[in-house]
Amino acid sequence: MIVDKIKKRDLPEKNRKSNIDIPIGKWVKCENCKEIIYKETLRSNLSICPNCGHYFRMHINKRLELIIDEGTYKRFDLELETTNPLKLEEYPKKLETLRKKTNLEEAIACGTGKIKGTDVVICIMDSGFFMGSMGVVVGEKIAYSIEEAIKQKLPLIIFCVSGGARMQEGIISLMQMAKTTAALTKLDEAGLLYISVLTDPTYGGVTASFASLGDIILAEPGAMIGFAGQRVIEQTIGEQLPVGFQTAEFLLEHGFIDKIVERKDLKDMLHKLITYHKGGN
Repeated sequence: MIVDKIKKRDLPEKNRKSNIDIPIGKWVKCENCKEIIYKETLRSNLSICPNCGHYFRMHINKRLELIIDEGTYKRFDLELETTNPLKLEEYPKKLETLRKKTNLEEAIACGTGKIKGTDVVICIMDSGFFMGSMGVVVGEKIAYSIEEAIKQKLPLIIFCVSGGARMQEGIISLMQMAKTTAALTKLDEAGLLYISVLTDPTYGGVTASFASLGDIILAEPGAMIGFAGQRVIEQTIGEQLPVGFQTAEFLLEHGFIDKIVERKDLKDMLHKLITYHKGGN
């Protein structure tokens, strides 16, 4: 009978060893074109897909290598502990897991360095740590960096990537919006330059505070930038949003950002803008 033939069919052994040796963790799939890319190829191409040009998110350390002159970065030594104001049982465990996974203490790194020999204060956010969410420590580090920029009379650069405020810290996380904004007011009064670089994605309370307050606002190609997500906005206003809404290209067209800069050109562009602000050629 047909059933008997099906039962007798030889099936491959589940544990049979393959002759093909594919290293685990050496490949990554592009979210845009779905191509499989060798990780080393991706790294050598500044974390940009060689097939379609899609921008992958960068780790803080890789971003520092790209922007800051080698050997010049000095991290601010701030011994800040992330608190758990809502007494959430899983929050401290999640923090420890992320620290081991990302080799980062928090979602931002701040310090001083040189860009083509010019001193700057630089802050870089990382989406791999709680989606770059802004909690108390992130807000305090940004505020401290702004104060140091004023003290040392240096330009400030912040690379933004975030899902918004860190709601595990409740209303205290929302207070960081006001704190960073107030600090930037002092920077402006001191006549110092602040360049905000928006990367994918920049959303929520970060967009509604320091990310949008730069004297000059740059963005990487294709970066998604906004406050609420597109679906939430459409449900709220009851209308369909334009194609490409919240992309860097759309926001450039509508005057929200000043320029879209390719990753390979960011260091040169930052140096040029700082030089112009100083009155140089």
